[in-house]
Amino acid sequence: MDSEGRIITLEFPTFFVTQVYTPNAGDGLKRLAERQIWDAKYAEYLAELDAQKPVLATGDYNVAHKEIDLANPASNRRSPGFTDEERQGFTRLLDRGFVDTFRYLHGDVPHVYSWWAQRSKTSKINNSGWRIDYWLVSQRLADCVVTSEMIDSGERQDHTPIVLVIDLP
Repeated sequence: MDSEGRIITLEFPTFFVTQVYTPNAGDGLKRLAERQIWDAKYAEYLAELDAQKPVLATGDYNVAHKEIDLANPASNRRSPGFTDEERQGFTRLLDRGFVDTFRYLHGDVPHVYSWWAQRSKTSKINNSGWRIDYWLVSQRLADCVVTSEMIDSGERQDHTPIVLVIDLP
């Protein structure tokens, strides 16, 4: 999708698995326009895969989709990863037929995050995090999801591992 090679896709007989690192909009949102182009192309790419067979997509999407997905939404309204444009891009991706597996299973449970800023050494201790890492699945697989959760990484800041358990048909 771009020269930075941010997607890995594995094809299995009955499904695809993709892993992505979505570009960050950057300090001062200097890459927001590029990010919006990326979001549209990525959504199209997943939709093309989904037209062939179901998709399991994971990675660092660099967006907290809803206010519940970060500890301090008011003070981050125009921060990279929480702009209206990025959030709308993620909504459009889901609207293409994909499900955020964590929210599907856990609804509006608050204070569950997958990333804490390394710049602030107390962000993890205070749980001032963001949920920007996701497992998405094709809509037709949603009822097959058994587990979708973050794995406690202890004191380590930055990203925590996320796990998906799915009973594929």
